[in-house]
Amino acid sequence: MKKIVFALAAVVMISSCKENQASSEENTTAETSKTAETSAKENSTSSEKMKESVEGNLRIYPISHASMVLMWDDTTIYVDPVGDVEQYDKYPKPDMVLVTHAHGDHFDQKVLGAVTTDKTTMVMPKHVSEQLKDNYMAKVHVMNNGDTTTLKSIKIEAVAMYNVREEAKNFHPKGKWNGYVIERDGKRVYISGDTGPTEEMQNLKDIDVAFVCMNLPYTMTVESAAEAVLDFKPKKVYPYHYRGKDGLYDTDKFAQLVHEDSDEITVVSCEWYPERG
Repeated sequence: MKKIVFALAAVVMISSCKENQASSEENTTAETSKTAETSAKENSTSSEKMKESVEGNLRIYPISHASMVLMWDDTTIYVDPVGDVEQYDKYPKPDMVLVTHAHGDHFDQKVLGAVTTDKTTMVMPKHVSEQLKDNYMAKVHVMNNGDTTTLKSIKIEAVAMYNVREEAKNFHPKGKWNGYVIERDGKRVYISGDTGPTEEMQNLKDIDVAFVCMNLPYTMTVESAAEAVLDFKPKKVYPYHYRGKDGLYDTDKFAQLVHEDSDEITVVSCEWYPERG
């Protein structure tokens, strides 16, 4: 991944994923950085949202919306794999699958049956495991809110995911489904799933990489997502799951809100909606 960095004092960087080293005149995603000395001065550049990001020994491949492939050293992890099975053909079969909850944009039994093998461990909440209808070769490891375990040399913590807005509580009720923190060699990655700005999220510590949702009516507003991120202060945050009933949410605005209040958080923008092209 090639980062576009503005080396200014007290800067929060907004970087884009890069699939290869070739530059393109069609790059279009805005980045903005602001100095503490001259708060009114803003600089911006453009780059296309790309399809791969590298975080040291962790490679991140957005698939679509809430689905992604993580390749962490020699371990391949699929997160909420749904959609066309062919999207996963170019990646290794997963050692582990993380399923956050049972909604169709996160849980697809046909896809799970196609991508998993007898060497795959599927991690999911009890409510999701109870809906499995097929005989999967994969092992199923049930985790509920607050549970921790270690699989494939990766520590996994199940974090409560639920709505806090009164009008949205029926979408994702408290105590039923999971976000996850996964950790290896001291690096901690948070995957929000569909959630509001919960107390559990706000109390997260030492997160290196966070994937945070934002869309109405199902999860958070852009403003609420930014406030939550500013509470738990991950080193880097990837906005994802940002398609709502009224279209795609403004991730540039999210980045602006974050960097206006913090010079320590990098917002990374990837292409989660390739169908637009």
